[in-house]
Amino acid sequence: MAFGSSLLAVLVLTLSVAAKPIEIRDNFVSLPLTKHLNLTGTGNLLARDQARVKALKNRSANVQSASADASNVPVTNQASYYSVQVGVGSSTNDYTLIVDTGSSNTWVGADKPYDPSSDPTGVVSVTYGSGFFIGLEYDATLYLGSLIITDQSIGDADYAEGFDGVDGILGLGPVDLTSDTVLGTSTVPTVTDNLYSQNSISEDLVAISFEPTTTESSTNGELTFGGTDSSKYTGSINYVPITTTSPASEYWGIDQSVTYGSSGTPILSETAGIVDTGTTLILLASDAYSAYQSATGATADETTGLLRITESQYSDLESLYFNIGGVTYELTANAQIWPRSLNSVIGGSSDYVYLVVGSTGEASGSGLDFIDGYAFLERFYSVFDTGNSRVGLATTQYTDATTN
Repeated sequence: MAFGSSLLAVLVLTLSVAAKPIEIRDNFVSLPLTKHLNLTGTGNLLARDQARVKALKNRSANVQSASADASNVPVTNQASYYSVQVGVGSSTNDYTLIVDTGSSNTWVGADKPYDPSSDPTGVVSVTYGSGFFIGLEYDATLYLGSLIITDQSIGDADYAEGFDGVDGILGLGPVDLTSDTVLGTSTVPTVTDNLYSQNSISEDLVAISFEPTTTESSTNGELTFGGTDSSKYTGSINYVPITTTSPASEYWGIDQSVTYGSSGTPILSETAGIVDTGTTLILLASDAYSAYQSATGATADETTGLLRITESQYSDLESLYFNIGGVTYELTANAQIWPRSLNSVIGGSSDYVYLVVGSTGEASGSGLDFIDGYAFLERFYSVFDTGNSRVGLATTQYTDATTN
């Protein structure tokens, strides 16, 4: 019998038998986020992100394949991510969880074991571009600093691949992404939804603040439940409704177009994609990626998988302009490059400048033609508003930073 099928059978049999600093201001709760680089080989960033695109586009098929035969799921380790500390079961049992707006299940057990204090409620399995996990679902108490969530449904991984150095995931996507992930359960309420339903926060939303960083590990972000932190953004937050185009509409999907430079060179016509903290790079459909490469004069680098330019070309690099809901967000030249002090981390050379715009691997028209990953979000404040089915963006003091 295949490995995944055997493990699933054991879990079903088992089921049948059986903090960090926190700040509370103005009815919202903020927790610190830490950025990590976990690169174990060259080309990891692009390979990992493109694997994620495939998983996002084929979510239902991948969930079924994980349940049927987990050994057939391709695995690419987490290359770069943001994490938060969450107490599970006890306020003293902290777990390091990846902050992921592209999935909605919360689970632990990939690294640090979880000791449940209740009977399991189901068998859970979820596949990601970065791997998968399979285990049992439990109702547990979660601690976000001094904030307590009772009866939160979480997974406990009996087997996981692709999550070295972390304990699991804090899923912040729409609740429908949990459908078909827990055997016998339609959907699993998300952490954000439960916070709201238990009257712990006044708005059913989560906001995220990142900052550019040139170190391999840095606490340089903030996760805010229940409101927005005006100290983290400039100007006003502009909101757009979730796109109606599938499959982007299943996630935090928006419509946008992209142009390059002062001449407005077309890169991507208005189309649907997603905003995603679980993706490192900015990914564009392959035809838009080719247009960007042509506009910048960049060369595909075989070692890293990224586009590269020389220092001389960098001096001529112009801004990318993202038009979202009639508002233009300028991604400066510096925001388009990988931090040069970290070139060696991705197997790159100090002689080149590497661009953080990559290809989804598929031409536009798929219904998910771009991903604005955290290379984009480190320059803009983002709001994921479940209560109003919308995404918000705003500039920050780091939008024009030149740290890279």
